[in-house]
Amino acid sequence: MMGDYESRGAFRSSSFYLRSKRAKILFDMELKYFQSRVVYQIYPRSFCDSNGDGIGDIPGIISKLDYLHQLGVGIIWLSPVYATENHDFGYDVTDYKAINPEYGTMEDMDNLIAEAMKRGIRIVMDLVVNHTSDKHQWFLESKKPESKYHNYYYWRKGRKNNTRPPNNWTSNFGGPAWKFDKDVGEWYLHLFAEGQPDLDWHNPEVMEEVEDILRFWLNRGVYGFRCDVINEIWKETLDDGKHQPFGFLVGKEHYLSKNGNHEILRRLYDDVFSKYDCMTVGECGYVNYESANRFTDHELDMVFSFDHMYLDRRFAPVFKKKYDPAKMKQVLVGWQKNLDWNTLFFENHDQIRSLGRYTSLKYKDLGAKMLATVLMTLRGTPFIYQGEEFGMVDYPMFTPDQYVDIVDKYVYKTAKKLIRIEKVARRLVHNMNRDNARIPVQWNSSVSAGFSSSKSTWLPVHPNYKECNAAKADADPKSILNYYRAIIKMRNADPILIAGSFKEIAAPKQILAFERAFNGESEKVFINLSEKEVELGFNLASYGQKILLSNYEDASLTEKATLRPYEAIILK
Repeated sequence: MMGDYESRGAFRSSSFYLRSKRAKILFDMELKYFQSRVVYQIYPRSFCDSNGDGIGDIPGIISKLDYLHQLGVGIIWLSPVYATENHDFGYDVTDYKAINPEYGTMEDMDNLIAEAMKRGIRIVMDLVVNHTSDKHQWFLESKKPESKYHNYYYWRKGRKNNTRPPNNWTSNFGGPAWKFDKDVGEWYLHLFAEGQPDLDWHNPEVMEEVEDILRFWLNRGVYGFRCDVINEIWKETLDDGKHQPFGFLVGKEHYLSKNGNHEILRRLYDDVFSKYDCMTVGECGYVNYESANRFTDHELDMVFSFDHMYLDRRFAPVFKKKYDPAKMKQVLVGWQKNLDWNTLFFENHDQIRSLGRYTSLKYKDLGAKMLATVLMTLRGTPFIYQGEEFGMVDYPMFTPDQYVDIVDKYVYKTAKKLIRIEKVARRLVHNMNRDNARIPVQWNSSVSAGFSSSKSTWLPVHPNYKECNAAKADADPKSILNYYRAIIKMRNADPILIAGSFKEIAAPKQILAFERAFNGESEKVFINLSEKEVELGFNLASYGQKILLSNYEDASLTEKATLRPYEAIILK
């Protein structure tokens, strides 16, 4: 019976680890550090609290470095730790060269960089330069029309005798993209929250300021940057935007991935990034193959594309539709074929959790291990989000008084006003609730899941923490966590999985099948993306003689012509 499959075991691994000759090939290859390592994203506020105030901090991160080293990651991406007003929890920066005191001090940050390096781990920071906080000194000074900082932002007179915004653009977070300041007598642009005014990159002094910030952190030992909404920083014009369904992202045709955006990134590359051993990855919403290739040609090293994140959404993130594994396959294969080096991810701080979204929770462990196999075997750099490695899932359902994220609050208020049905409003929020991914990491079964010594945490702990936590997973050799450790160890030592070419293998629409080849050797991967058993139409034994890794303990090539729910097999 299908329901019995999961009980048969977590995974099977061969004693395959590479001979010294093959391992040497890896070190002789001309690869950048980020191409041979796995990245782990930390949302500092929710990762680990060292002082019992219910908020994660930098010393808490340091305390978990051995755990991350054991997991096998080589890079940590930190969501913003800069000084902030916490309007968007770090994505509204008040000082790019200071640390949020809730998280610690600059000395703590230096210590984190040093301690991580001792374990072979490098630190990547979040670069937020589409906007600042409205409490940043630049913006406060910009309110004086005679100040040079007035031209650091988009200050404009409005229409209809200054009573209406300068154009019809809408914010990414909902509502108008302009706010009127009565003291200045002008409107300022904010593509995100009102407390996040957009920088005007038409002003060359903004470029100089950002280059100075980059050098400050790179000289301090940071390995690079994840660049927040980096394909939106250049506004080609401020003309009215075209009508969009539900008024979502009106005006985007005037700022998404425009030519000026590429010119800015080429300048940053030439002036700064090319002078350092560093990594850059850009958050690029609605990017296509052509644009992604341009962004990675002497601009950025990688881009996050989000096509797979839109597969279960209509028009906007609040509207769900049924997830189709066949379309996931189509998207993943498309990016493998059209971009030489991909970012591989299923979760981050802005997305709901992948388990229950791309898999059925009926087969939680198998689904999680299947997704891990996708991440670690496709060509590109894998990104893991905190808690993903041991199977954290979405919070059951927040009540409106628990909403912390500004987007949740806006969506709830708007839905209540338009629909006037509490249950529907809460469901729409739950469909995209960013607080889901930001709840405290579940370290063990003690108070507050071991995240904090305090019973009061900035977001609630998931009620399943006694059953789902890192300590329990560590003790179980068949756990999701130990599968992640095994497959990361395998990838870290395998030139084929790191640098090999990608070639699709013809298979049923729910089966992701491909070959990775390098230096005359190859490995083949077969992954059932669905919760149903699928007839392959061929025998797996014709593609390989040895199973290197599977998420089913009893996996065998004997007469193997089907893949069970979420079954994943790597063949030599």
